[in-house]
Amino acid sequence: MRIGVTVPNFGPAATADSLRAWAAVVEDAGFDFLMVGDHVAATPDVTAAYPGPFWEPLTLLGYLAGVTRRVELGTTVLVVPYREPLLTARSLAGLDQLSDGRLIVGVGVGWAGAEFAALGLDPRRRGEVTDEYLRALLALWSDDVVSFAGRHVAFTDVDARPRPHRTPHPPLWIGGNGAAARRRAARFGQAWHPLRVPAGWLRATGLPALRAAADAEGRPAPALAPRVVLHPTTEHRADGDRLVGEGRPDQIRADLDELRELGATHVLLDTHRDADAAARADHAAQRALVEDAARWLPPS
Repeated sequence: MRIGVTVPNFGPAATADSLRAWAAVVEDAGFDFLMVGDHVAATPDVTAAYPGPFWEPLTLLGYLAGVTRRVELGTTVLVVPYREPLLTARSLAGLDQLSDGRLIVGVGVGWAGAEFAALGLDPRRRGEVTDEYLRALLALWSDDVVSFAGRHVAFTDVDARPRPHRTPHPPLWIGGNGAAARRRAARFGQAWHPLRVPAGWLRATGLPALRAAADAEGRPAPALAPRVVLHPTTEHRADGDRLVGEGRPDQIRADLDELRELGATHVLLDTHRDADAAARADHAAQRALVEDAARWLPPS
């Protein structure tokens, strides 16, 4: 089981120097991968949770690929309807090539209504658009010259090179906790990427529902690669009142042991708490928390 860290690419503390320091901490502390979030139009519903400035993730990952050598790099999660798939496929394939095959593509449908409006998109169609764009993305990664005919995107004889470094393409993680995300993960993904889930939920509800979705699609269940919080406390937290990754260090270690037992291939740790915390002018305390956790987390 590989363990990664979410790098906060938002807020006043997210300077170029700070983002470079985050990448160094993740790599030097022995973690296996890092991931960054995605917003294109930082409307008030976005900044209420993720204060600006917000760094565009694909640009940032290109930079972080150049200042790291070992860790994998990814998105948690790229909002598929926000970007036309021809550009998305080319950008991601280029990132995978330039990082020597270190890219992980976590994707989702999005949630911020005002952001959809700012981009001229209908949020009610985000699920069907995501599914079609994912089909186009996979087609563009599958051959040198590609044609595609869909309701929302169509193109003929597009030279899709350079293809991704990894074959057949970078790992595709489908983010989201609901039924539609599980169906999409079974249909398209190498992994299901649920986000900040309650303690016990994956064993009791999430994974049985994922297996049922895969059975309905006639496909094997995808891998489990959750994003969980990293919120250590000094006091014990009752399971009915906490998220996975929240509580005393021994509780967090037990959470990760359980995820390993459940078959998780990757676990992404997220230090983000709320907008007030993200609005602080310095990320040094969060990086120190990650460095400290590397000493008491179970080995990957």
